[in-house]
Amino acid sequence: MSMDLITGRKTTLAKAKLIEILASIPYRSWEIRQYARMTRCYRDRELVREARRIMNWGREGQDNEFWHLQIINEKMKEDGIKDPWYLFSPIPFFVVGSYVVFTRLMAFINIRRAFLFNAEFEDHAEHVYAQFVEDHPEWEGQSVNNEELKKYGDLPTWADMFRRIGLDERDHMNKSFVFCGKPECVVKYEGMPE
Repeated sequence: MSMDLITGRKTTLAKAKLIEILASIPYRSWEIRQYARMTRCYRDRELVREARRIMNWGREGQDNEFWHLQIINEKMKEDGIKDPWYLFSPIPFFVVGSYVVFTRLMAFINIRRAFLFNAEFEDHAEHVYAQFVEDHPEWEGQSVNNEELKKYGDLPTWADMFRRIGLDERDHMNKSFVFCGKPECVVKYEGMPE
C-alpha cells in the first residue's frame, strides 16, 4: 500500500525498478545475521552448516534480484523511459533505509517470520509480473537484442524475460517457505530447480 502511495497503483517499469531495488535487501539482512551467528557459535557445526545454507541462498537471491533490476533498467532505456521523481535522491535513500531497518529488525527478532514475510512478498511479486506481461501483449513480439542480458537467460522476447523474472520470484518464495519450515506451501512447476 505504501508503494502505491509513492508510485501510483498501476504497475510500470519504473515501479518494478523500485521494487527490485528493495528486493535484495532481505537477503543481505539474513546474510549479516548469519555471519554473526557463525561467529558467536562457531563450535556448533550444525548451526554453522545451516547458517552457510542461508548465506549461500541469500547471495544467490541478491544476485538474481540484481539481474531483475538490470533487465528492467535496460527495457526502460530501450523504450526511452526516464526515471520518475521517486527514483531520484533522496526518495530512494529513505525508502531503502526504512526497509533495511525493517528487514534487519525482523531477521534479528524472528528469522523464520522474516522468511515467511519474504515468501509473501515474492508471491505478490510473481503475480505482479504475470499481470504485467498480460498487460503488455506487445512484448511478445519484441526481441531481446541485448547481449549482456543473454547471460541471464537466452530468452527471445521481452515477454519471455519478464515471465522468467516471475518464475524467479516463485523460486524465491518456495525457498523462503522451505527455510521458514513450511515446505508443504511450495508451489511446484515444470522445470523448477531442486
